[in-house]
Amino acid sequence: MRRTLAALLLLTACSAPAPPRAAAPSPTPPQPATLAAPTGDRPVGTAVLHLTDGSRPDPWNLDAEARELRVTLWYPSGEGEGERAAYMSPRESELTLAGTGAAAVPPDILSRTVVHATTNAPATGRFPLVVLSPGFTKPVSSLTSLAEDLASRGYVVAGVDHPYENHATTLADGTVAECLACDSDTDPGFGAGVVGIRAADVSFVLDELLKRKPALIDRTRIAMAGQSIGGASALAAMAADPRIDAGINLDGTTYARLPGGLDRPFLFMGTPEHAPGGRDGSWDRDWKLLTGWRHWITVTGADHQSFTDLPQLQGALGLKPLAGAPTAARLAEITRTYVAAFLDEHLRSRPQSLWKAPISGTTSG
Repeated sequence: MRRTLAALLLLTACSAPAPPRAAAPSPTPPQPATLAAPTGDRPVGTAVLHLTDGSRPDPWNLDAEARELRVTLWYPSGEGEGERAAYMSPRESELTLAGTGAAAVPPDILSRTVVHATTNAPATGRFPLVVLSPGFTKPVSSLTSLAEDLASRGYVVAGVDHPYENHATTLADGTVAECLACDSDTDPGFGAGVVGIRAADVSFVLDELLKRKPALIDRTRIAMAGQSIGGASALAAMAADPRIDAGINLDGTTYARLPGGLDRPFLFMGTPEHAPGGRDGSWDRDWKLLTGWRHWITVTGADHQSFTDLPQLQGALGLKPLAGAPTAARLAEITRTYVAAFLDEHLRSRPQSLWKAPISGTTSG
């Protein structure tokens, strides 16, 4: 009997429920990014223009008889009471993330990126103009950090969205144009064709801005900069339009050959792949055709998107920085400093010592 009772007690003890296990903490949801604050001393205003070039059909949308462009202006402003601008719309965020294969983040996360420009802020003067063109499949909002910084330093920036060449561009009627050109990017001559289209886009944008904004834009001081194929387009646009006084290519292979020499200032800035003698030989080829002021900057540890907002967005997208890459803050500082120095020297005639004393982590030539 004692053995039976002892066995029963032992069985009861072994069958007692284990204490409840603490629940695993829920993963922290991704937080929206905040772009680096502009470094200039002026507040920044922003506005969107929808421009239609009725002289040519859209090269990608065969149903469109005219080429429609979306232009975002950033400009020095007074202390306005406008609302903080949106980085992009929720639908643009959704399509951009889907197009780039991003997963496991809220589809509207990019639309909640915090920027510094405000809408409906009054302009405060007349300034040099800088046209920005983004990389293929990317909206011009991917260059917002650079655009806001330039505007805070006293430039008007016109960022051009080239519809159907990126994953999402909201048109004047509210429809969102998706990437029709993405199906053709392996065709022979595709890159040269795109830079030709963009050069025509930029010339039309200049026509319109100089007519519409004469009190804001100094037509005698115009530059263009771009990233990736937008940078290649800067060179092509300069070759086609003498109104563009200076240009910058941020890590863009120059698909289209220059028809001849170019005697206006030009800056190449990119990854080691584009360094003299690097894998991409297009800069070596075009360097020989630049007969004016020219400079070449290589950023150690940078990759193709280092000159865009992407490093600042990585945390929100659940991405980790590349090993050995400069921090997001450092990449923004390097890009902004060199671009502003180039523009100050060639649009404002303010010589810069930076070319003789490169920033740490860069090589200069």
